[in-house]
Amino acid sequence: MGSVASVLGLTEGAASGAAPVIDDVDQLRARHYDLLATLLGRAPDVALLDALRELEGGEGILGRHRAELSRAAATTSAHAVEREFFALFVGVGRGELLPYASYYLTGFLNERPLARVREDFAALGIERDETVSEPEDHLAILLDVMAGLAAGRFDAAPDMPARFFARHVAPWAHRFFADLEGAKAARFYRTVGALGRTFIEIETEAFAMEG
Repeated sequence: MGSVASVLGLTEGAASGAAPVIDDVDQLRARHYDLLATLLGRAPDVALLDALRELEGGEGILGRHRAELSRAAATTSAHAVEREFFALFVGVGRGELLPYASYYLTGFLNERPLARVREDFAALGIERDETVSEPEDHLAILLDVMAGLAAGRFDAAPDMPARFFARHVAPWAHRFFADLEGAKAARFYRTVGALGRTFIEIETEAFAMEG
């Protein structure tokens, strides 16, 4: 799935020199991050739902969750998912869930976790479009950056993916996706929550083994 950086008003810092060689595992990781970032960044339109309906499942628990997501896409419509997205993440006043690191880690928006995200974005050369109001600690943005790190889209130190994940994703993303699974308004997005929760669990274990 495509990057959501442009949707959320970010410009990625380009990797310098020759394109890095990315192995199959990291490519698959990047695709999962991209998929989750896209689905949290905007309500899927007809084209995206059609693509999700063709999504392959595969072996293992992630494969089962991808198959469930594909089936969910096949039994809904763009209009229904747009209404669901609004109820979950926008709402009248606020949505059922607030997908921001600051909120999950402090109980308030625009707190210290947002400042830490901005510090690492500056180090990666990621610039924010000031006309966009979405704070950079939105989970869609953080997962989009993780996709870029996994796919070698940034000129970053080798340990940056693990550090960025540990600092900005691991402390709260699992809890958010679990909340999304159980959200009252979630139907299609219940499968997104299950896929996200499981993927974050796997990433957490993988980074722990690397350390």
